[in-house]
Amino acid sequence: MKKIPTLFKRDPDDHARVLTEVNPACQWVLDGEGVPTRKYDGTCVMLDEQGEWWARREIKPGKTPPPNYAPVTVDEVTGKTMGWEPIGQSAFAKFHAEALAEPSPGGWKPGTYELVGPKINGNPERERSHRLIAHADAQRLASPELSFEGIRAAVLTYGGLGAEGIVWHHEDGRMAKIKARDFQTGD
Repeated sequence: MKKIPTLFKRDPDDHARVLTEVNPACQWVLDGEGVPTRKYDGTCVMLDEQGEWWARREIKPGKTPPPNYAPVTVDEVTGKTMGWEPIGQSAFAKFHAEALAEPSPGGWKPGTYELVGPKINGNPERERSHRLIAHADAQRLASPELSFEGIRAAVLTYGGLGAEGIVWHHEDGRMAKIKARDFQTGD
């Protein structure tokens, strides 16, 4: 699991906001090379090839990871370690079990999913029950005008409809994201 880079550079005076400058690692989006999809607002879980479920977990620098934690990468800016913990020991275990109780068309396939529902992040997705959305099946979106203002307008519109933002997928596996909250205050 690699952290998805934000499309625009972060404001050094307010890391919650973005500047109008594109993140050089994401220039491919503005070059029209990506497919935009809806960014769901929940928590990431993964079904591995052995049929085991895992919950995404960030560990702050200096904190002790939980038992059976599988670290994947360290964010060089924040020092946080990103990785996976067995879903059964996660704070989301009960809600994940509720989501699994609903059958999946075609069955559960290895990959990552967004766990959404009434008890996840204040339920911004407005779900009546807990469910899993395969990231591979994320809703495709119409491509916005590929400028800061065009992307900002699209993201804020989608945000008003419940989406957290947009994730672009490049055919070579790269991804870039932008969230509605990246444009907060004063814009």
